[in-house]
Amino acid sequence: MSEGEAVLNGINVSEFREYVESCRRNPSEAERNPTLVAKWVGGTRAEVAFKERSFRMGGDDDPSAMRVLLASLAACDVEVVATHASLMGLRLEGLEIEAAGHFNIRRLLGLEGPGPGYDRIEYTVRLRAPEATEEQVARLRAMCERASPVGDSLAKSIPLNVKLEVVRE
Repeated sequence: MSEGEAVLNGINVSEFREYVESCRRNPSEAERNPTLVAKWVGGTRAEVAFKERSFRMGGDDDPSAMRVLLASLAACDVEVVATHASLMGLRLEGLEIEAAGHFNIRRLLGLEGPGPGYDRIEYTVRLRAPEATEEQVARLRAMCERASPVGDSLAKSIPLNVKLEVVRE
């Protein structure tokens, strides 16, 4: 990347480096605590809203929650790879991630069976970067393995605190 080139792969590298340095000086700037609301809209369909945006999941016409979970992993790692490629000065010509997983819904149906979550996930990162060195490719793979927020979330046990509020009016 040349001295005057501030944007690489759609990322303003100098601004991003400033943000990283700001988080290094003040780690609380890297904290996130998102909240969203999912509302039932009929059948098995939900509308998920956060801030001023919303999207629908479930039912016959929209991706299921489990597909969205898998999509979240793939999309997160697109961000991880694009960001770190840009920080390394590596120009991307193409990037896609194909993700696949397996789960069994017997317990969701009220039947005995294994836990209804994914029991395995695999994904392939396809990177079109003719100038990539073996070291850069190894670094990008390592970043997918250790710096992906969604990947990290899936790899560990996260305590879930479920509250059920019933309105009887």
